[in-house]
Amino acid sequence: MDELKQIYERITLLRQKGIKMKEIAGQTGFSPSVLSALYSTVLPAFFQNQKKGMNNEEALDQALVWVNNISKKKLLGSLPSLKASLFAMQVTPKVPTGENDNPFLAELEANMRETLSWIANYSGIYISYSLSSTSQAMKVEPYLIVPAEKGNYVEVIHNNVYGTTHHGAALMNGTNHLYLAFNEHKTPQLALFHISLKLPMYDRPPFLRGVYTCFDYNYNPIARRILFVKVSESVARDEFMKLKGQLKTYDQLDEKEKRYYQYTCQPEDIIRICNIPSPTMTEEDLDMEKKLLTISK
Repeated sequence: MDELKQIYERITLLRQKGIKMKEIAGQTGFSPSVLSALYSTVLPAFFQNQKKGMNNEEALDQALVWVNNISKKKLLGSLPSLKASLFAMQVTPKVPTGENDNPFLAELEANMRETLSWIANYSGIYISYSLSSTSQAMKVEPYLIVPAEKGNYVEVIHNNVYGTTHHGAALMNGTNHLYLAFNEHKTPQLALFHISLKLPMYDRPPFLRGVYTCFDYNYNPIARRILFVKVSESVARDEFMKLKGQLKTYDQLDEKEKRYYQYTCQPEDIIRICNIPSPTMTEEDLDMEKKLLTISK
């Protein structure tokens, strides 16, 4: 079973060098979905099971439970050829073709196009639940995840509690996370807010959980827990635009919403930092910041 660790480490190295999983799969004879499931789900679960004290056979059996497109017999029989293919691949970093090319921006552009082929399982209208920045009320806001009308990226639309509509973009890293990114203000001002949603191993999941990062009203970055609950498979923009965001206090919530409140609106579900007005900026400022934020809870 040492081959499994070597294969995982080799794929990690190849990806760090900028080689996409699709390219790696093309060299190994595995389909991209199978190789991605092996790398992102099966192997990490296998290593965790080993740490729990399971023997290799049991650890692998338990890890394979999480996927339905990999058989144990085929996997074990393919290990020698998979390892040989991976180690035969060149790992020289790709050099940008133009003087001003930015590999990160090129990767974002490519990912936005690739996300179109994965988004069907998550498209639709959602209602999000998270803690308000100004009170202990819960923000209840609609989101639409939909292929853009021109078909070149996945668009995300958000109606906030203050009556503003934001248009953003979605990106996926395969089977693990769905990223939603927006500019909270109009250009030229840039105030990004970003949501990272963990993707479950579930076909058309009824809800998604994640972390929402943005700025508070003093432009200090904050992060909070957020819950997305799907309310419709529809991707009709006119239907979505009828939905408005709202703030709800605890006594306004129904029983299901109270469960959402308990999940998203507790003190431990928000991470904050703030600036201490100090002419010296010493370590004591850090202690003061933690004290102030603890009191504010």
